[in-house]
Formats: sequence, structure tokens, C-alpha cells
Amino acid sequence: MTAGGFSSKRLARVRELLERRVEAGFVPGVVAVLARHGEVHVEATGHLAFEGAGSQTPMARDTICRLGSMSKPIVAACAMTLVEDCTLRLDDPVDDLLPELAGMTVLASPHGPLEDTVPAKRPITLRDLLTYTLGTGMVPAEPGTVPIADALDTLGQPSPDEWIRRLGALPLVHQPGERWMYDTAANVTGVLIARATGMSFGDALRERICGPLGMTDTAFSVGGESIDRLATAYELDDAATGEPVVEDAPDGRWSRPRSFESGGGGLVSTADDYLAFASALLAGGTRHGERVLSRPSVTLMTTDHLTPAQKAVSGFWPGYFDAMGWGFGMSVRTHRTHLGPSVGSYGWPGYYGTAWYNDPAEDMTAIFMMQRAHAGDQSLPMWHDLWTAVYQAIDD
Repeated sequence: MTAGGFSSKRLARVRELLERRVEAGFVPGVVAVLARHGEVHVEATGHLAFEGAGSQTPMARDTICRLGSMSKPIVAACAMTLVEDCTLRLDDPVDDLLPELAGMTVLASPHGPLEDTVPAKRPITLRDLLTYTLGTGMVPAEPGTVPIADALDTLGQPSPDEWIRRLGALPLVHQPGERWMYDTAANVTGVLIARATGMSFGDALRERICGPLGMTDTAFSVGGESIDRLATAYELDDAATGEPVVEDAPDGRWSRPRSFESGGGGLVSTADDYLAFASALLAGGTRHGERVLSRPSVTLMTTDHLTPAQKAVSGFWPGYFDAMGWGFGMSVRTHRTHLGPSVGSYGWPGYYGTAWYNDPAEDMTAIFMMQRAHAGDQSLPMWHDLWTAVYQAIDD
């Protein structure tokens, strides 16, 4: 048995699965961090890139990766620090700080024309933002088929003030509180945090979350000598060979400050940095004696807030919420369907192949870091096998 109550023999399966993906050319490299009972186990294999200097640099626990949607839980945590100091209240309307979202209209039909609307029945609250029930969000649809989907796709990422103005000029898709809708709420929360603190969103995250937890590599861009630790991001080139092609290189979008600091998916981080954040949540809001959140805040963040009625009409496919719910900026496991995660586990994955879950029942954090944009059905068996390997390695 290894430290932390894992079987060393069975943990070898985790490494084998990671190496198999690297050898198959799915990704150039990947890092896995498993922390349990205060002990940390790291598996790193491959390199930062398929080509160039990155192909000579091994993946490591300090490799910088684009988090994608793994940014969302950090945003929610920052918002809760503002609730704790009474700058914000969960059930107050956000109209004062976000007047662009006051007096909203709602589509009479989610697929109907933008001009056919009814008044919103109530204002949007911070709780709506954190539970993704504000009434708007990602609308999967073929271009040209759903007017609101086309309109939301053209918002772009200008300055935060211009982005929220554009969003507020559109109707909501559903009434506030009616159903869960993905993504947009995290970006709205970022604008709210910036206005509530009187500083940039990035500065607020650094002051309230990243700084206290020692997350020195977590930010909205990478600069200086750190750029040599930024892994290259790939995507699937379906139209040509089917081989991965560069989606973002170290000198790409994340190599310079962003005009729009996206709470929905704009952060970069390392496995070690994210472990500091995850460990603080698992410990009830503290890390190495530094309290970042109160225990009640962590409990609130990691509790399922969706009602059966909301779940019945929400999600990306039928049954999406059969075994999980939604806390503040992250999913919460409500039923155990495989070896793991356990009921009560919480976390979220990211667009570029990052994933994180805390399992309080097992006193465990699991973090995976790689850089390949959504690869459809190719990635689903991989994640199933990895989580299976993690849970079958528990040996106490």
C-alpha cells in the first residue's frame, strides 16, 4: 500500500492508462494528481507539445494548462467571499451593480423570434448566477435555426462593460429560476465581482482566492519566463487527417492580457495550484492555516441546489441530471452509478481536457491536466476508465 491508502499495484493502472493515451498520440502529455489523507500521489507522462521546444519539456505538476470550465468553481468561491463580507447577498437582485440586466424581457418561445417577449417575472439574483438559473446561457443549435442561439454566439468578448450591455440587450431564454443553463452565468458573475470590488476581475481573484492560497500560476494570461511551462493546446482536425492540430500555442491567446477576463473558462493554472484550491474546499475552507472561506460557505457551494422540476427540463440531453445536481459553479454527485465518484462528490471538467473532483467520503481529490479540446466520443471511454482506475486503487 502507498501513502494515502492507495494500492501501489493498482495505482500503476492509472499510469498505464495515461501512457496509453500519450503513446496513441491523443495528447502529447498528461498529469494526474491524487491526494488522500494528506498524502499526494503524482503521475506525469509525455511532454508539453508534439512539436518544437515543448516536445522536449516533460509534463509536470507545475506545467501551466488552460483550465476551460474548471475556472467556474474558482469564480463561485470568489463570489462567496463577497457574500461573507456582506458586500453581496445571495438573494438580492443584482440590478444595482448590473443595471444592464434590470427589467429583463423573456422569450415567449425559446426558439421564437427575439421580438416576441414577455416581462421577466422577477429580478435576477446572485443565487441565480451561482446556480446557473438566471434564464440565459448556452443554447446548442445549428446556425440559423434558433434566433437566440445566433444572437448569443455573436456577443464576442469585448470589454466587460460592453459584453454585459450586449447581453442585457437580448431577451432571456427562460424566466429566472426556471431552469439550469450552462456557461453564461459564470461570465456575468465575473463582471459582478469586478464592479462589487472596484477592481479588475483578475485582481479580485488574486486578492481573495489565489493570493491567500499561494496559487501563483493561476491567472488569465501567462507571461515572462513562465511561458516556457505553458503546454500547447490541440484540437481534432476532423476535416483532414483526424490528427490533433494546434488550437492555441504558447505564443497564442493566453500569452498576453485579455480584454475580457472570462469566468466561464479563461483561467490558466497548474495541478499544484488547483490542488491548493481543491484541498481548501475539502478542508472546509482552509489551507495551511489560511482560511479563505467559511465552512458554511463551502457546504453551500457543494450542495445540490436544483429542484426536481428544474432538473426535468435542464441539461444537454435527457437524463443529464439523473445522477448529479448543481451547487455553486460545479456539479454535485447525487447517485453513485459506477465505482466512483461517491455521492456528495463535487467538481467539474474543462474544455481542454482538465478535470477535478473532490470526494469527501474518501477524503480524496483527483485532478487531471491535459490540453486537447473536446474530442467527442473519443474522450468518454478515457474518462470512464480513469475514474474506474482511481477508485479501484483505494485500498483501506
